[in-house]
This record gives sequence, structure tokens and C-alpha cells, in this order.
Amino acid sequence: MSRVSDRATLAARAEQATGLHDFGDPWIFENLDALIPVLNDEAELTEVGVAGAETMIVTALANRLRHADLIKRHPEILDERVDVAAVVVGLPRTGSTMLHRMLSSAPGMTGVKWWEAQNYAPFPGEERGKPDARREAASHYMAYMLEHAPELMSIHPMSIDQSDEELIILGLLFSSTMIEGMYHVPSYARWLVENSRTRCYADLKQILQSLQWQDPARRGAKWVLKTPGHLMALDGVLETFPEAKVVMTHRDPVQTVPSYCSMMTTLYHMASTVDRRKIGAFWEKRLAELLDLFMAVRARAGSASFIDVRYTDTTTRPVEEGRRVLGEAGIAVTPEIVAGMAEWVEANKREDRAPHRYALEDFGLTREQVEQDFADYRATYLGERAAA
Repeated sequence: MSRVSDRATLAARAEQATGLHDFGDPWIFENLDALIPVLNDEAELTEVGVAGAETMIVTALANRLRHADLIKRHPEILDERVDVAAVVVGLPRTGSTMLHRMLSSAPGMTGVKWWEAQNYAPFPGEERGKPDARREAASHYMAYMLEHAPELMSIHPMSIDQSDEELIILGLLFSSTMIEGMYHVPSYARWLVENSRTRCYADLKQILQSLQWQDPARRGAKWVLKTPGHLMALDGVLETFPEAKVVMTHRDPVQTVPSYCSMMTTLYHMASTVDRRKIGAFWEKRLAELLDLFMAVRARAGSASFIDVRYTDTTTRPVEEGRRVLGEAGIAVTPEIVAGMAEWVEANKREDRAPHRYALEDFGLTREQVEQDFADYRATYLGERAAA
């Protein structure tokens, strides 16, 4: 059975593909060197999975090379003022995607688009403001994903032009839960928590500056970021974007855990043979850990930087919740913003998609186990309404 190639081989492929050799700050290689052995020894990759992992790594390194080259050629990028108004977090399957896309689609707001997250640095010869080749590459990749996992559109609807998670960008820095969301790598998840939780955020800010420079229409807009992966490193988020409000979406883990395990099963089985019980055992504990990390940072930082949003409120009165969140984030909510949010909601109704079905038992989990492992979170943030 084939194995993922060593770092030197994959880096050479990225250099050959780009004609570039300067990776900038080499800190990401420490992460990559920790990841590759885990991919080979733990992820249960198929032949397709090995090829996909190598493609992901080469793509990540090629982006790194192109980004470092762009900054050298255009140092004015580092003068861009990126105004991050809100960072939406919360466990997966808590309504964070809906809230993020609704907020970031409103006039005067912006977020990272799915297509640019896949390749955040311009392709060679790309004219500023004309990313057609990157958009086409993203379209092909999305088509490939949906061909091999058509149920994804029901679980997590996607469009190359919708705002999506900067988790993808952080994954291309080998620094986010995207890696463990693509491959079953519990040892690497542990390594990230213990060794490399926060240092990716300086790079993320620089990449946001680059995205804003690439699209001057964004200048002056308020950024809304989003990924549950930020729960792993909220201290890094608060340090890098001190002006931002952290928007925490809440839903009972009894519902979110099996929903996310179902999504992970779909993604993992594109590349590996890992079974549902392993998926359930890992993610139930991992999601509980992410909430523990969140609560620890919030206890130290205080509640002034946080906004709490309940899943049921997001789904039953989304525009009203959007108005509240933006207001608490210090944004003047104009009629145009309200209309923009309402337009997004109308165009993205849940009933327009197939239902997503799942159960704890599918993954070897029980309600009692989830209630126990998430007891502190449920008591603190859900209270008597936890079962709602």
C-alpha cells in the first residue's frame, strides 16, 4: 500500500509547479513534519486518499510560495487595514454557517469566499482583480467533491461564491481542524493543541490583507470570520483581532455530535476506510475538548468580547438575530443591511434541501455519554433548555 511522500519530495513538487523557492517563515514545516507520519500510520488512507493527501499538501505549499512572492512584489499589502467585526464560532452544526453567510452577505460586510479559500494566493500571471482561473479550479474541485459525496450538499450546502470558513486557509497552513476533518488523525489533533494552536493567526491576518488588496471593493468593509475550528485557539483570535466580537452559537451537543459525525463519515470515506465507531469515539471527545478550551479562554478574557446566539433563535428569526449581533458588534444596522440579510435567508431556505438524517447510535454513542462529557457546557450555556 502506498504512503504519503516525505516533506522534501512534496515541497519540491510545489516548487516545480510554481517556479518559486521561498516559503517565507518556515514554521509550517514543523506542523507538516508532524502530520505526514500520522497520515501514514493512523488515517487508514486508501490509494485515492494518499493521492488526495499529497495533492492537498502540494496545494498548500504552492499557495505558501505564491503568497510569499506576492508580498515581496507588493509590500503595500501589509498596509491594508482589515476590520474584523465578528468571528462566528460554536460547535459544528449549531447554525454558525447560516449566521455567518447571512451576516457577511449584507451590504458593507464581507467574508472569505469558498473559491478563494481553496487558493488564497493568485496563480502565476494572474491580473489583479481577475481570478478567473482560481474560480474555475474551485468549480472543478467542488464538482469532484459532490460527484463522490453528493449528500454533502444536504449536510453543508456549498457554492464557490458563498462565504465559507477560513478554516480552509488555516488548513493550508496545517494548523486547523480542517486536517482532522478530512482525515482520521487523532494524534495530530493532539499535537496541534499541545504545540501549534495560535501561531497561524498572524499568517491568517496577512492573508486577509492580501484578499482585501486583491479585491479593492472590499476596502472599508467589515469582515465576518467563521469556523468552529477557532474554538481551539480563541486566545490567538482575540490577540490578533482585538476589536472583533466572538459570536458563540449554542445548540445541545446531543443533536450536534451525531450530525457532525455523519458529516465526518461522508468526508472521511472519500479518502479512507475508517469506521463509524472510530469516528464517533474521536469526535465526541474532540468536540467536548474544543468547548472546554472555549470556556477556559472566555473565563480568562471575560464576557465583554462575546455574543451568545441560540440555534433555535437563528433558525426561527434569523434576521432579528442578525440585527442584534451586528448591533452588539458596533455596526450601525441600516435598512439596506436588513434587506440584504432577508434576501439571503429567502434564497437559502432549509426546505430547499434534502433532509440530513443521523442518530447517536450510528456512531456507537449514547445520550448519557454525551450529556456527561458536555455537562459543564450544557449547564453553563443551555441550562434547563438543553433538551430543546
